[in-house]
Amino acid sequence: MNHLKIYRLVGFLEGISYILLLGIAVPYKYLGGNDIGVKLLGMPHGLLFMAYIGYSIHFYDKLNWKWSTLAYAVLASLLPFGTLIFDAKVLKPIKDQVPKS
Repeated sequence: MNHLKIYRLVGFLEGISYILLLGIAVPYKYLGGNDIGVKLLGMPHGLLFMAYIGYSIHFYDKLNWKWSTLAYAVLASLLPFGTLIFDAKVLKPIKDQVPKS
């Protein structure tokens, strides 16, 4: 599996974990008084977030991205559905152009 495929998978998982965290776990914690969802999703989401930022920096360097593309990737990681949109707009179109490594 090449690095771009891993980056895209990490972005997908980070996006889904963020949506679940914000959409289900946090409301359940504050409205239902139970923080089990935050405890279960918080750490995996944090690790996926760090991996996503790391891969963003890697591809910024490897593919000579503009600074704005890196900023777009970082902003995408902070917004719900952001990584999924970034994948569709930036990563999917270049998937055949990136050398396998």
